[in-house]
Amino acid sequence: MKETDREAVATAVQRVAGMLQRPDQLDKVEQYRRREARKKASVEARLKAAIQSQLDGVRTGLSQLHSALSDVGAIQRSLADVSKDWRQSISTIESLRDVKEAVVRHSQLAAAVENLKNIFSVPEIVRETQDLIEQGALLQAHRKLMDLECSRDGLMCEQYRMDSGNTRDMTLIHSYFGSTQGLSDELAKQLWMVLQRSLVTVRRDPTLLVSVVRIIEREEKIDRRILDRKKQTGFVPPGRPKSWKEKMFAVLDRTVTTRIEGTQADTRESDRMWLVRHLEIIRKYVLDDLIVAKNLMAQCFPPHYDIFRNLLHMYHQALSTRMQELASEDLEANEIVSLLTWVLNTYTSTEMMGNAELAPEVDVGLLEPLLSPSVVSELLDTYMSTLTSNIIGWLRKALETDKKDWVKETEPEADQDGYYQTTLPAIVFQMFEQNLQVAAQISEDLKTKVLVLCLQQMNSFLSRYKEEAQLYKEEHLRNRQQPHCYVQYMVAIINNCQTFKESIVSLKRKYLKHEAEEGAALSQLSMDGVLDAIAKDGCSGLLEEVFLDLEQHLNELMTKKWLLGSNAVDIICVTVEDYFNDFAKIKKPYKKRMTAEAHRRVVVEYLRAVMQKRISFRSAEERKEGAERMVREAEQLRFLFRKLASGFGEDMDGYCDTIVAVAEVIKLTDPSLLYLEVSTLVSKYPDIRDDHIGALLAMRGDATRDMRQTIIETLEQGPAQASPDHVPIFRDIVVPSLNVAKLLK
Repeated sequence: MKETDREAVATAVQRVAGMLQRPDQLDKVEQYRRREARKKASVEARLKAAIQSQLDGVRTGLSQLHSALSDVGAIQRSLADVSKDWRQSISTIESLRDVKEAVVRHSQLAAAVENLKNIFSVPEIVRETQDLIEQGALLQAHRKLMDLECSRDGLMCEQYRMDSGNTRDMTLIHSYFGSTQGLSDELAKQLWMVLQRSLVTVRRDPTLLVSVVRIIEREEKIDRRILDRKKQTGFVPPGRPKSWKEKMFAVLDRTVTTRIEGTQADTRESDRMWLVRHLEIIRKYVLDDLIVAKNLMAQCFPPHYDIFRNLLHMYHQALSTRMQELASEDLEANEIVSLLTWVLNTYTSTEMMGNAELAPEVDVGLLEPLLSPSVVSELLDTYMSTLTSNIIGWLRKALETDKKDWVKETEPEADQDGYYQTTLPAIVFQMFEQNLQVAAQISEDLKTKVLVLCLQQMNSFLSRYKEEAQLYKEEHLRNRQQPHCYVQYMVAIINNCQTFKESIVSLKRKYLKHEAEEGAALSQLSMDGVLDAIAKDGCSGLLEEVFLDLEQHLNELMTKKWLLGSNAVDIICVTVEDYFNDFAKIKKPYKKRMTAEAHRRVVVEYLRAVMQKRISFRSAEERKEGAERMVREAEQLRFLFRKLASGFGEDMDGYCDTIVAVAEVIKLTDPSLLYLEVSTLVSKYPDIRDDHIGALLAMRGDATRDMRQTIIETLEQGPAQASPDHVPIFRDIVVPSLNVAKLLK
């Protein structure tokens, strides 16, 4: 108490200190005192009320305890009276034993009398029941069957209760009612037949199906009643429990399985599309059956049967089993695609389980997969392996077919823009497109794998394509008369390269969502390089064709005949232009490069003729005439290639300027200025070598040996630096050693 008092005083001091922190609060001391007094009175009142409540509860409890004590005493006295009466009545009970036995016999005789009518009428009831079953009156037949079974079970139960060890009488009763079990089996057979055709019956005669369900429900109730009675008597009639509800679901399950298996009408030998047809029939049958089950059958069964859910499970299990069987067969690639597309997509789509007529009872998100992931993975691996072999074969066949076109006597077809082409790119990418569309039906992952596979096989195919194009060119060079349309088909091969590049980009853009697939990106880089190499080889082959025809006329350049008025350059221009009329059918990227290369090669051949020392001018007049002719011919060539390059938007005059610059060195009349002129030439074309300069000075015919030596040595001391945009042209020109030797004489 002292401790409590000290805590109370400390708390009070703390509160008073909190109230009187400022001088102005002293004026409110009286107010604080009244407020605290009110709080104290309130707390005391609540405390008194709580104590009073506790006291009332204790008082009530004591009163109830006193009452219970008096009740216990009364009960004890009553039990003593009952015990006394029971001991006094034992002798009376013993004297009533004969009465008890008489009562038992009376009840048995009463039961026998009651069943006599039924016992004597058993054969007649059996015949009537049999007739009703044959007539299809199943409810009436079952009612009579129930009467027979009730009579039999009642007699057997009484016999069991009276003498359970008397098997002879039990056997006698059972044999007398022996036809009852046969009727039960016959009725069950009729029920199962109706259930097997339930999806048809529910549309034509739903009352028949309802009757079957009512009979099964009656039997279920009898089973439950007999099992309950068994707990009391230990007796179970023969043939019980029938468990017809369980058998009903087993019959429905077998019916569903048979229906699924029976939809295969064809085999691979009779119809290549057997699996597609089989799966489509399954889809249609299952969807129709489930819609009927949901809308009609569910109304014929009690709700607790949950018939639609059970049927849905049966169909799902039967389908899963059937899909497993199909997956285990030796399927072809297109059949694997059909199966996986159906299992992974069609089954859960609106065409089947996702159909609006099945909602909301069917939730496709809760359906188990028809095939396990391991089986699906195995099928996909088999498909990819088969597809790889097929693509290799298809590409090989497509290339062989295209090669046959190369030797035809007719020109290749042209596209809408007039460019020559063959059918190879269209065939190849149509094949790729078809396989990708098929793969996309299964999954995005498979689509990506197929695309990568197509690009990989395309890479290998292009290497073979390059080899075949090279062989085609080499065979033509051995006999330039064959094939008849070599130029046109080589143009088509070049154009195919551009078509392939565009098709690859289009295919990736359409089927590859993420460019991050490193393998596909690397494949395209590799393929672009191979395609450019094929096109470059093709362009080189065509230019080789051109320069084989130009060879004779190029050999006339820088000769006496040329100086006297040869028309070699005119023929060169006409020949190049004629060839380029055919080359106009080449697509722009390659035509542009080919035109530039033709321009460069013509100029290189022209300059090579200068360096060949075919002519040495003997006078200033000849040098002037030759130089002016070179300038005129340079302008001819410039005009030609400007015409050929029109539309490319690039300046290609630089090559012809080289001829003009060389002509300026030849045209120079004052030999003392040769060094300056040659220096200017070298500054423009840093790749020019001293043997080129020596050959050029030798062609002039007026430079002495010392002069040539001085010019060359001086130029060697300060080699010119090439500009970044300089395109070397002299490096491809080899000066014959004979000319170099002559320079040193």
